[in-house]
Amino acid sequence: MWGRGIGRHKTKLAKFLAKYDYSIQEFSKISKVNRNTLGQLCNDKDYIPSPNTMQKIMKVVRIHETNKKITHFWDM
Repeated sequence: MWGRGIGRHKTKLAKFLAKYDYSIQEFSKISKVNRNTLGQLCNDKDYIPSPNTMQKIMKVVRIHETNKKITHFWDM
């Protein structure tokens, strides 16, 4: 997945972005989450975002997969 800003799929969020052909920059614009935060979420399996950031991300995720839960992406 060259040129999309994701690289190898390290986290479940990175796999989701690749599956729906989102670049980090595109997803950042749609979700209104900082692209640096998204980059960290795609590369660091141990990073857990703030609840507000989770809500913004899940709002976009549920456009594509309505049954996804926060626990699919992050251990709570």
